[in-house]
Amino acid sequence: MSEHEVNQGRRRFLTATTAVVGAAGAGLAAIPFIQSWQPSAKARVVGGPVSFNIAPLEPGQILRGTWRGQTIGILRRDETMLQNLQRVEDRLSDPESLVDQQPAYAQNQSRALNPEYLVLIMICTHLGCIPELVPEVGPQPYDEDWLGGFYCPCHKSKFDLAGRVYKGVPAPINLKIPPYRYIDDRTIEVGADPEQLS
Repeated sequence: MSEHEVNQGRRRFLTATTAVVGAAGAGLAAIPFIQSWQPSAKARVVGGPVSFNIAPLEPGQILRGTWRGQTIGILRRDETMLQNLQRVEDRLSDPESLVDQQPAYAQNQSRALNPEYLVLIMICTHLGCIPELVPEVGPQPYDEDWLGGFYCPCHKSKFDLAGRVYKGVPAPINLKIPPYRYIDDRTIEVGADPEQLS
């Protein structure tokens, strides 16, 4: 064989070997790049579900906590509070919670899985202030016929005891309900839907 003749078998072998080694190298180089798209362990913990022990809550009390940097409130309601939800419906902007501010399982009058416990994100839908719980029934400076609810003193937005917004206030929509589930009768986990319970 002269120096100008090419061994085709050897050429195919070298080409195939080079292609395989190049593909393997590209694959190994891509792994750190693809892993960089995944959230860090810290980000996964911050965004993960958070459990709350509701056993100590008495009717009318609220438990506050944090999930994903947002203030969460869990309010235990008594029978009178639940009855008052219907009494204020004609004064509310969205009494049937038609605006998507809650999971489907909380699109009801009590806006809850269990009417006794309201779980909501306590951030006013106007400018992001934290409304105060005012559970007492009776005349208030901002409402002569107050039946209990949440009041935002910054800009005077009002919400009932289901987090539904009153008409004529700066807040445009109801307070948001996060996804949540009951782990047992004493524990609520915010950040996970009931269907995720194993």
